[in-house]
Amino acid sequence: MSDWMDRIPDHARAWLDGRRLDEVECIVADLSGIARGKAMPAAKFAKQPRFYLPNSIFQQTITGDWAENGDAAFLEPDMILTPAFETACAAPWTADWTLQIIHDMADQTGAPVTTAPRNVLKRVVDLYHARGWKPVVAPEMEFYLVARNTDPSKPVEPPMGRSGRRAAGRQAYSMSAVDEYGPVIDDIYDYAEAMGLEIDGILQEGGSGQVELNLRHGDPVKLADEIFYFKRMIREAALRSDCYATFMAKPIQDEPGSAMHIHHSVVDTATGRNIFVDDKGMETPAFLHFIGGMQTHLPEVIALLAPYVNSYRRYVRDFAAPINLEWGRDNRTTGLRVPVSEPEAKRVENRIAGMDCNPYLGIAASLACGYLGLVNKIEPAPQFTGDAYDSAEGIPTHLSEALDLFEEATAIHEVLHPDFVRIYTAVKRLEYNAFLQVISPWEREHLLLNV
Repeated sequence: MSDWMDRIPDHARAWLDGRRLDEVECIVADLSGIARGKAMPAAKFAKQPRFYLPNSIFQQTITGDWAENGDAAFLEPDMILTPAFETACAAPWTADWTLQIIHDMADQTGAPVTTAPRNVLKRVVDLYHARGWKPVVAPEMEFYLVARNTDPSKPVEPPMGRSGRRAAGRQAYSMSAVDEYGPVIDDIYDYAEAMGLEIDGILQEGGSGQVELNLRHGDPVKLADEIFYFKRMIREAALRSDCYATFMAKPIQDEPGSAMHIHHSVVDTATGRNIFVDDKGMETPAFLHFIGGMQTHLPEVIALLAPYVNSYRRYVRDFAAPINLEWGRDNRTTGLRVPVSEPEAKRVENRIAGMDCNPYLGIAASLACGYLGLVNKIEPAPQFTGDAYDSAEGIPTHLSEALDLFEEATAIHEVLHPDFVRIYTAVKRLEYNAFLQVISPWEREHLLLNV
Protein backbone atom coordinates (compact mmCIF):
# COMPACT_ATOMS: atom_id res chain seq x y z
CA MET A 1 0.00 0.00 0.00
CA SER A 2 3.04 2.26 -0.19
CA ASP A 3 1.64 3.93 -3.32
CA TRP A 4 -1.91 4.27 -2.05
CA MET A 5 -1.75 8.08 -2.14
CA ASP A 6 -1.46 7.84 -5.93
CA ARG A 7 -4.86 6.12 -6.03
CA ILE A 8 -6.93 8.77 -4.26
CA PRO A 9 -8.86 11.49 -6.13
CA ASP A 10 -7.21 14.74 -7.19
CA HIS A 11 -9.24 16.80 -4.70
CA ALA A 12 -7.93 14.72 -1.79
CA ARG A 13 -4.33 15.11 -2.94
CA ALA A 14 -4.85 18.85 -3.47
CA TRP A 15 -6.22 19.23 0.06
CA LEU A 16 -3.13 17.51 1.46
CA ASP A 17 -0.66 19.38 -0.75
CA GLY A 18 2.24 20.49 1.41
CA ARG A 19 0.75 18.95 4.54
CA ARG A 20 1.37 15.76 6.45
CA LEU A 21 -1.58 13.37 6.70
CA ASP A 22 -2.22 12.53 10.36
CA GLU A 23 -5.14 10.10 10.38
CA VAL A 24 -7.34 7.95 8.14
CA GLU A 25 -10.95 7.12 9.02
CA CYS A 26 -11.93 3.73 7.57
CA ILE A 27 -15.73 3.81 7.43
CA VAL A 28 -18.83 1.99 6.21
CA ALA A 29 -22.53 2.84 6.41
CA ASP A 30 -24.71 0.68 8.67
CA LEU A 31 -28.43 0.02 8.07
CA SER A 32 -29.33 3.48 9.41
CA GLY A 33 -26.66 5.21 7.33
CA ILE A 34 -24.48 5.89 10.38
CA ALA A 35 -20.72 5.91 9.74
CA ARG A 36 -19.04 3.02 11.53
CA GLY A 37 -15.45 1.84 11.37
CA LYS A 38 -12.01 2.64 12.74
CA ALA A 39 -9.65 5.58 12.76
CA MET A 40 -5.93 4.92 12.60
CA PRO A 41 -2.68 6.84 12.18
CA ALA A 42 -1.84 7.39 8.54
CA ALA A 43 1.46 5.52 8.94
CA LYS A 44 -0.36 2.40 10.15
CA PHE A 45 -2.98 2.65 7.39
CA ALA A 46 -0.20 2.69 4.78
CA LYS A 47 1.01 -0.72 6.04
CA GLN A 48 -2.43 -2.34 6.46
CA PRO A 49 -4.15 -3.41 3.23
CA ARG A 50 -7.37 -4.38 5.01
CA PHE A 51 -9.03 -4.45 8.40
CA TYR A 52 -11.89 -6.25 10.05
CA LEU A 53 -15.27 -5.46 11.58
CA PRO A 54 -17.89 -7.91 12.91
CA ASN A 55 -20.88 -8.43 10.65
CA SER A 56 -23.11 -7.68 13.64
CA ILE A 57 -22.85 -3.95 12.89
CA PHE A 58 -25.72 -4.58 10.46
CA GLN A 59 -27.84 -6.04 13.28
CA GLN A 60 -27.71 -2.94 15.47
CA THR A 61 -30.84 -0.83 15.86
CA ILE A 62 -31.00 2.96 16.06
CA THR A 63 -31.47 2.58 19.84
CA GLY A 64 -28.40 0.38 20.28
CA ASP A 65 -30.15 -2.98 20.60
CA TRP A 66 -29.16 -6.02 18.54
CA ALA A 67 -31.43 -8.08 16.32
CA GLU A 68 -30.94 -11.84 16.20
CA ASN A 69 -29.28 -13.40 13.17
CA GLY A 70 -29.72 -17.16 13.28
CA ASP A 71 -28.31 -19.77 15.60
CA ALA A 72 -24.67 -18.65 15.30
CA ALA A 73 -25.33 -14.95 15.85
CA PHE A 74 -23.18 -14.91 19.00
CA LEU A 75 -20.09 -15.72 16.93
CA GLU A 76 -20.09 -12.29 15.21
CA PRO A 77 -17.74 -13.34 12.38
CA ASP A 78 -15.47 -10.68 10.95
CA MET A 79 -15.97 -9.03 7.59
CA ILE A 80 -12.95 -8.09 5.48
CA LEU A 81 -12.88 -4.40 4.64
CA THR A 82 -10.71 -3.02 1.86
CA PRO A 83 -10.45 0.67 0.96
CA ALA A 84 -12.35 2.01 -2.04
CA PHE A 85 -9.69 4.63 -2.78
CA GLU A 86 -11.91 6.52 -5.24
CA THR A 87 -14.07 7.55 -2.24
CA ALA A 88 -11.20 9.15 -0.28
CA CYS A 89 -11.91 12.72 0.75
CA ALA A 90 -11.03 15.26 3.40
CA ALA A 91 -12.61 15.45 6.83
CA PRO A 92 -12.10 19.23 6.99
CA TRP A 93 -13.79 19.77 10.38
CA THR A 94 -11.19 17.76 12.29
CA ALA A 95 -8.40 19.32 14.32
CA ASP A 96 -5.69 17.49 12.36
CA TRP A 97 -5.27 16.48 8.72
CA THR A 98 -7.63 13.56 8.24
CA LEU A 99 -8.92 11.59 5.26
CA GLN A 100 -12.08 9.48 5.33
CA ILE A 101 -12.34 6.46 3.04
CA ILE A 102 -15.39 4.27 2.44
CA HIS A 103 -14.49 0.58 2.42
CA ASP A 104 -15.78 -2.38 0.44
CA MET A 105 -17.11 -5.27 2.55
CA ALA A 106 -16.60 -8.95 1.84
CA ASP A 107 -17.03 -12.11 3.90
CA GLN A 108 -14.12 -14.45 4.57
CA THR A 109 -14.67 -16.26 1.26
CA GLY A 110 -14.33 -12.99 -0.63
CA ALA A 111 -18.03 -12.70 -1.51
CA PRO A 112 -19.75 -9.31 -1.00
CA VAL A 113 -21.51 -8.99 2.35
CA THR A 114 -25.17 -9.16 1.31
CA THR A 115 -26.46 -7.18 4.30
CA ALA A 116 -24.20 -4.15 3.70
CA PRO A 117 -26.30 -1.28 2.27
CA ARG A 118 -23.64 -0.20 -0.22
CA ASN A 119 -23.48 -3.77 -1.55
CA VAL A 120 -27.27 -3.89 -1.83
CA LEU A 121 -27.17 -0.84 -4.10
CA LYS A 122 -24.27 -2.30 -6.11
CA ARG A 123 -26.29 -5.49 -6.60
CA VAL A 124 -29.24 -3.55 -8.05
CA VAL A 125 -26.99 -1.48 -10.33
CA ASP A 126 -25.32 -4.68 -11.57
CA LEU A 127 -28.74 -6.06 -12.54
CA TYR A 128 -29.24 -3.01 -14.76
CA HIS A 129 -25.76 -3.43 -16.25
CA ALA A 130 -26.48 -7.08 -17.07
CA ARG A 131 -29.39 -5.87 -19.24
CA GLY A 132 -27.24 -3.31 -21.07
CA TRP A 133 -28.62 -0.38 -19.05
CA LYS A 134 -26.93 2.26 -16.94
CA PRO A 135 -29.16 3.81 -14.25
CA VAL A 136 -28.69 7.52 -13.56
CA VAL A 137 -29.99 9.31 -10.47
CA ALA A 138 -30.08 12.88 -9.15
CA PRO A 139 -31.01 13.20 -5.46
CA GLU A 140 -32.37 16.22 -3.64
CA MET A 141 -31.60 16.61 0.06
CA GLU A 142 -33.93 18.42 2.47
CA PHE A 143 -32.99 19.01 6.10
CA TYR A 144 -33.62 21.36 8.99
CA LEU A 145 -31.25 23.59 10.90
CA VAL A 146 -32.60 23.69 14.46
CA ALA A 147 -31.67 25.14 17.82
CA ARG A 148 -29.60 22.89 20.07
CA ASN A 149 -31.93 20.43 21.75
CA THR A 150 -30.35 18.51 24.62
CA ASP A 151 -33.67 17.51 26.25
CA PRO A 152 -35.57 14.98 24.10
CA SER A 153 -38.79 15.76 26.00
CA LYS A 154 -38.85 19.32 24.63
CA PRO A 155 -40.12 20.17 21.14
CA VAL A 156 -37.56 21.05 18.48
CA GLU A 157 -37.32 24.78 17.64
CA PRO A 158 -35.95 26.65 14.62
CA PRO A 159 -32.50 28.19 15.03
CA MET A 160 -31.81 31.79 16.00
CA GLY A 161 -30.81 33.73 12.90
CA ARG A 162 -28.41 36.62 12.54
CA SER A 163 -31.32 39.03 13.04
CA GLY A 164 -31.80 37.68 16.56
CA ARG A 165 -35.13 36.11 15.59
CA ARG A 166 -35.95 32.47 15.00
CA ALA A 167 -36.36 31.33 11.42
CA ALA A 168 -39.91 31.69 10.09
CA GLY A 169 -41.77 29.10 8.05
CA ARG A 170 -43.48 29.46 4.68
CA GLN A 171 -40.49 31.34 3.25
CA ALA A 172 -39.72 28.98 0.36
CA TYR A 173 -37.03 30.25 -2.02
CA SER A 174 -36.40 33.35 0.12
CA MET A 175 -32.78 34.50 -0.17
CA SER A 176 -33.01 36.55 3.02
CA ALA A 177 -34.17 33.43 4.88
CA VAL A 178 -31.05 31.58 3.72
CA ASP A 179 -28.92 34.56 4.77
CA GLU A 180 -30.27 34.23 8.33
CA TYR A 181 -28.01 31.22 8.83
CA GLY A 182 -25.38 32.19 6.27
CA PRO A 183 -22.37 31.03 8.33
CA VAL A 184 -23.64 27.44 8.25
CA ILE A 185 -24.20 27.62 4.49
CA ASP A 186 -20.74 29.12 3.99
CA ASP A 187 -19.16 26.26 5.95
CA ILE A 188 -21.13 23.71 3.92
CA TYR A 189 -19.77 25.24 0.69
CA ASP A 190 -16.21 25.36 2.06
CA TYR A 191 -16.32 21.81 3.38
CA ALA A 192 -17.86 20.54 0.13
CA GLU A 193 -15.05 22.12 -1.89
CA ALA A 194 -12.40 20.53 0.34
CA MET A 195 -14.16 17.16 0.04
CA GLY A 196 -14.59 17.31 -3.73
CA LEU A 197 -18.38 17.31 -3.44
CA GLU A 198 -20.32 19.22 -6.07
CA ILE A 199 -23.42 21.17 -5.04
CA ASP A 200 -25.93 22.02 -7.76
CA GLY A 201 -27.71 24.57 -5.59
CA ILE A 202 -28.95 25.46 -2.10
CA LEU A 203 -32.33 27.03 -1.39
CA GLN A 204 -34.73 27.79 1.44
CA GLU A 205 -37.56 25.26 1.67
CA GLY A 206 -41.02 25.83 3.16
CA GLY A 207 -40.30 24.94 6.79
CA SER A 208 -38.74 27.10 9.50
CA GLY A 209 -35.00 26.63 9.04
CA GLN A 210 -35.54 24.05 6.30
CA VAL A 211 -32.92 23.88 3.54
CA GLU A 212 -32.81 21.99 0.25
CA LEU A 213 -29.51 20.96 -1.33
CA ASN A 214 -29.51 19.64 -4.89
CA LEU A 215 -26.87 17.30 -6.35
CA ARG A 216 -25.98 16.79 -9.98
CA HIS A 217 -27.04 13.60 -11.76
CA GLY A 218 -24.73 10.62 -11.99
CA ASP A 219 -23.88 7.07 -10.95
CA PRO A 220 -26.15 5.76 -8.16
CA VAL A 221 -23.35 4.36 -5.96
CA LYS A 222 -21.26 7.51 -6.27
CA LEU A 223 -24.25 9.73 -5.46
CA ALA A 224 -25.18 7.59 -2.46
CA ASP A 225 -21.58 7.89 -1.24
CA GLU A 226 -21.87 11.65 -1.56
CA ILE A 227 -25.13 11.83 0.40
CA PHE A 228 -23.55 9.65 3.09
CA TYR A 229 -20.66 12.13 3.27
CA PHE A 230 -22.92 15.18 3.00
CA LYS A 231 -25.09 14.18 5.96
CA ARG A 232 -22.06 13.79 8.18
CA MET A 233 -20.50 17.03 6.94
CA ILE A 234 -23.67 19.13 7.27
CA ARG A 235 -24.06 18.04 10.89
CA GLU A 236 -20.50 19.19 11.57
CA ALA A 237 -21.05 22.54 9.82
CA ALA A 238 -24.17 23.17 11.94
CA LEU A 239 -22.39 22.34 15.20
CA ARG A 240 -19.73 24.90 14.35
CA SER A 241 -22.50 27.56 14.41
CA ASP A 242 -24.00 26.26 17.66
CA CYS A 243 -27.04 24.59 16.10
CA TYR A 244 -28.04 21.13 14.91
CA ALA A 245 -28.74 19.81 11.43
CA THR A 246 -31.40 17.12 11.46
CA PHE A 247 -32.46 14.73 8.72
CA MET A 248 -35.52 13.49 10.59
CA ALA A 249 -38.48 13.16 8.27
CA LYS A 250 -40.68 15.33 10.53
CA PRO A 251 -38.72 17.11 13.29
CA ILE A 252 -41.12 20.02 13.95
CA GLN A 253 -44.86 19.76 14.47
CA ASP A 254 -46.98 21.70 11.94
CA GLU A 255 -44.01 22.18 9.60
CA PRO A 256 -43.38 20.30 6.34
CA GLY A 257 -41.29 17.13 6.44
CA SER A 258 -37.92 16.57 4.78
CA ALA A 259 -37.74 14.42 1.66
CA MET A 260 -34.99 12.88 -0.43
CA HIS A 261 -36.52 13.18 -3.88
CA ILE A 262 -34.79 10.87 -6.38
CA HIS A 263 -34.75 11.63 -10.11
CA HIS A 264 -34.24 8.58 -12.35
CA SER A 265 -33.31 7.98 -15.93
CA VAL A 266 -31.79 4.95 -17.67
CA VAL A 267 -29.18 5.02 -20.42
CA ASP A 268 -28.57 2.34 -23.05
CA THR A 269 -24.95 1.31 -22.49
CA ALA A 270 -24.27 0.60 -26.16
CA THR A 271 -25.68 3.84 -27.60
CA GLY A 272 -25.47 6.24 -24.67
CA ARG A 273 -29.09 7.28 -25.26
CA ASN A 274 -31.78 7.76 -22.63
CA ILE A 275 -34.13 4.77 -23.08
CA PHE A 276 -37.09 6.89 -21.89
CA VAL A 277 -37.23 8.69 -25.27
CA ASP A 278 -36.92 7.58 -28.90
CA ASP A 279 -34.99 9.17 -31.78
CA LYS A 280 -37.74 11.76 -32.19
CA GLY A 281 -37.74 12.70 -28.50
CA MET A 282 -41.04 10.94 -27.83
CA GLU A 283 -41.65 8.89 -24.68
CA THR A 284 -40.99 5.17 -25.11
CA PRO A 285 -42.75 2.11 -23.68
CA ALA A 286 -39.72 1.70 -21.37
CA PHE A 287 -40.53 5.08 -19.81
CA LEU A 288 -44.06 3.93 -18.98
CA HIS A 289 -42.87 0.51 -17.80
CA PHE A 290 -40.45 2.17 -15.35
CA ILE A 291 -43.36 4.16 -13.90
CA GLY A 292 -45.53 1.04 -13.86
CA GLY A 293 -42.90 -0.82 -11.86
CA MET A 294 -42.71 1.98 -9.36
CA GLN A 295 -46.48 2.15 -8.95
CA THR A 296 -46.66 -1.62 -8.50
CA HIS A 297 -43.72 -2.18 -6.17
CA LEU A 298 -43.17 1.05 -4.22
CA PRO A 299 -45.66 0.06 -1.47
CA GLU A 300 -43.48 -3.00 -0.86
CA VAL A 301 -40.32 -0.93 -0.26
CA ILE A 302 -41.77 1.94 1.77
CA ALA A 303 -40.10 0.33 4.79
CA LEU A 304 -36.78 1.33 3.18
CA LEU A 305 -37.89 4.78 2.00
CA ALA A 306 -39.62 5.58 5.32
CA PRO A 307 -37.64 3.52 7.85
CA TYR A 308 -38.81 4.93 11.21
CA VAL A 309 -42.08 5.60 13.01
CA ASN A 310 -41.46 9.33 12.58
CA SER A 311 -41.18 8.87 8.80
CA TYR A 312 -44.93 8.42 8.44
CA ARG A 313 -45.68 11.78 10.07
CA ARG A 314 -44.38 13.34 6.85
CA TYR A 315 -47.16 11.85 4.72
CA VAL A 316 -49.81 14.46 5.47
CA ARG A 317 -52.48 15.54 3.01
CA ASP A 318 -51.87 19.03 1.52
CA PHE A 319 -48.56 19.32 3.39
CA ALA A 320 -45.90 19.26 0.63
CA ALA A 321 -45.54 15.47 0.76
CA PRO A 322 -47.12 12.80 -1.45
CA ILE A 323 -49.64 10.36 -0.02
CA ASN A 324 -50.26 8.48 -3.26
CA LEU A 325 -48.61 6.62 -6.13
CA GLU A 326 -50.17 8.62 -8.96
CA TRP A 327 -47.91 9.93 -11.70
CA GLY A 328 -48.18 13.18 -13.57
CA ARG A 329 -46.22 15.67 -15.63
CA ASP A 330 -45.00 18.71 -13.67
CA ASN A 331 -47.44 17.86 -10.87
CA ARG A 332 -46.04 18.11 -7.34
CA THR A 333 -49.13 16.56 -5.75
CA THR A 334 -48.29 13.17 -7.27
CA GLY A 335 -45.92 10.66 -5.69
CA LEU A 336 -44.25 10.18 -9.10
CA ARG A 337 -43.56 13.37 -11.04
CA VAL A 338 -42.22 13.82 -14.56
CA PRO A 339 -40.37 17.16 -14.49
CA VAL A 340 -40.24 19.59 -17.39
CA SER A 341 -37.05 18.81 -19.32
CA GLU A 342 -35.40 18.48 -22.68
CA PRO A 343 -36.04 15.05 -24.28
CA GLU A 344 -32.53 13.74 -23.51
CA ALA A 345 -33.09 14.56 -19.82
CA LYS A 346 -36.47 12.79 -19.58
CA ARG A 347 -36.72 11.38 -16.07
CA VAL A 348 -39.04 10.22 -13.31
CA GLU A 349 -38.91 11.83 -9.87
CA ASN A 350 -39.76 9.63 -6.88
CA ARG A 351 -41.10 12.02 -4.22
CA ILE A 352 -41.90 9.31 -1.66
CA ALA A 353 -38.49 8.81 -0.01
CA GLY A 354 -37.77 10.63 3.24
CA MET A 355 -34.43 12.24 4.07
CA ASP A 356 -34.16 9.92 7.06
CA CYS A 357 -33.63 6.90 4.82
CA ASN A 358 -30.23 5.33 4.27
CA PRO A 359 -29.22 6.80 0.87
CA TYR A 360 -27.86 3.48 -0.39
CA LEU A 361 -31.06 1.65 0.52
CA GLY A 362 -33.43 4.42 -0.61
CA ILE A 363 -31.85 4.60 -4.06
CA ALA A 364 -31.58 0.81 -4.29
CA ALA A 365 -35.25 0.35 -3.41
CA SER A 366 -36.40 2.96 -5.91
CA LEU A 367 -34.25 1.53 -8.71
CA ALA A 368 -35.44 -1.99 -7.87
CA CYS A 369 -39.05 -0.99 -8.49
CA GLY A 370 -38.22 0.60 -11.84
CA TYR A 371 -36.10 -2.40 -12.81
CA LEU A 372 -38.97 -4.83 -12.23
CA GLY A 373 -41.21 -2.57 -14.29
CA LEU A 374 -38.75 -2.60 -17.20
CA VAL A 375 -38.12 -6.35 -17.08
CA ASN A 376 -41.78 -7.33 -16.66
CA LYS A 377 -43.12 -4.56 -18.93
CA ILE A 378 -45.59 -3.32 -16.31
CA GLU A 379 -48.07 -0.76 -17.61
CA PRO A 380 -48.79 2.22 -15.33
CA ALA A 381 -52.15 3.66 -14.41
CA PRO A 382 -53.28 6.59 -16.56
CA GLN A 383 -51.55 9.90 -15.94
CA PHE A 384 -53.16 11.93 -13.13
CA THR A 385 -53.89 15.50 -14.20
CA GLY A 386 -55.62 17.05 -11.18
CA ASP A 387 -54.91 17.48 -7.49
CA ALA A 388 -53.61 14.07 -6.48
CA TYR A 389 -54.35 14.77 -2.82
CA ASP A 390 -57.90 13.93 -3.81
CA SER A 391 -56.73 10.51 -5.00
CA ALA A 392 -56.93 7.38 -2.87
CA GLU A 393 -53.95 7.02 -0.59
CA GLY A 394 -51.66 4.32 -1.93
CA ILE A 395 -48.85 3.93 0.56
CA PRO A 396 -48.65 2.38 4.05
CA THR A 397 -49.49 4.70 6.90
CA HIS A 398 -47.23 3.22 9.59
CA LEU A 399 -44.03 1.20 9.87
CA SER A 400 -45.61 -2.08 10.93
CA GLU A 401 -47.84 -2.15 7.84
CA ALA A 402 -44.86 -1.27 5.63
CA LEU A 403 -42.80 -4.12 7.09
CA ASP A 404 -45.66 -6.57 6.47
CA LEU A 405 -45.67 -5.60 2.79
CA PHE A 406 -41.87 -5.77 2.60
CA GLU A 407 -41.79 -9.28 4.05
CA GLU A 408 -44.28 -10.53 1.46
CA ALA A 409 -42.56 -8.96 -1.59
CA THR A 410 -40.73 -11.98 -3.02
CA ALA A 411 -39.82 -10.31 -6.33
CA ILE A 412 -38.20 -7.43 -4.44
CA HIS A 413 -36.38 -9.92 -2.19
CA GLU A 414 -34.64 -11.46 -5.21
CA VAL A 415 -33.50 -8.05 -6.43
CA LEU A 416 -32.18 -6.79 -3.06
CA HIS A 417 -31.15 -10.24 -1.65
CA PRO A 418 -33.20 -12.36 0.78
CA ASP A 419 -30.49 -12.26 3.48
CA PHE A 420 -30.61 -8.47 3.52
CA VAL A 421 -34.42 -8.48 3.71
CA ARG A 422 -34.35 -10.86 6.68
CA ILE A 423 -31.84 -8.81 8.69
CA TYR A 424 -33.40 -5.46 7.82
CA THR A 425 -36.87 -6.64 8.83
CA ALA A 426 -35.60 -8.04 12.14
CA VAL A 427 -33.87 -4.76 12.99
CA LYS A 428 -36.90 -2.64 12.11
CA ARG A 429 -39.31 -4.91 14.04
CA LEU A 430 -37.09 -4.51 17.09
CA GLU A 431 -37.05 -0.71 16.70
CA TYR A 432 -40.82 -0.61 16.29
CA ASN A 433 -41.38 -2.72 19.40
CA ALA A 434 -39.09 -0.40 21.37
CA PHE A 435 -41.17 2.58 20.22
CA LEU A 436 -44.39 0.91 21.39
CA GLN A 437 -43.02 0.86 24.94
CA VAL A 438 -42.79 4.68 25.05
CA ILE A 439 -45.67 6.68 26.56
CA SER A 440 -45.95 10.03 24.73
CA PRO A 441 -46.84 13.47 26.17
CA TRP A 442 -50.06 13.38 24.10
CA GLU A 443 -51.18 10.22 25.91
CA ARG A 444 -50.44 11.70 29.33
CA GLU A 445 -52.17 14.96 28.48
CA HIS A 446 -55.39 13.55 27.04
CA LEU A 447 -55.76 10.14 28.64
CA LEU A 448 -54.31 10.36 32.16
CA LEU A 449 -57.41 11.94 33.76
CA ASN A 450 -60.02 11.65 31.03
CA VAL A 451 -60.53 7.95 30.34
